[in-house]
Amino acid sequence: MPPTRTKPNAQVRARHVPQRTCVACRRTGDQRTFVRLVRTADGGVAVDERGRAPGRGAYLCRAVACWERGAKGALNAALRVTLNDTDRAAIAAYGAQFWSAPPEARDAGESGNA
Repeated sequence: MPPTRTKPNAQVRARHVPQRTCVACRRTGDQRTFVRLVRTADGGVAVDERGRAPGRGAYLCRAVACWERGAKGALNAALRVTLNDTDRAAIAAYGAQFWSAPPEARDAGESGNA
């Protein structure tokens, strides 16, 4: 059996988890819990599901209210772009698939039922 390269009593470091903030509700959390939107080269806005597209990005919670607020104008300042009606409709339509309550309200409601 080959020798191990780690010390027997070595502590395992916790992996760094990037933190992001929702531009609509200002809630902070793990990057994975948010959806990234990115300003495209032509000045439009696109949903970046993988979180790797080039360009200026902003994050929204997975709550319908945040997506509605983002479509109304919270994304304008964050992405430094003026949303047109097509972009607003696309953002609102994509956000319609999420929960209607913000994540902290869902968490509190679930623990109260148990």
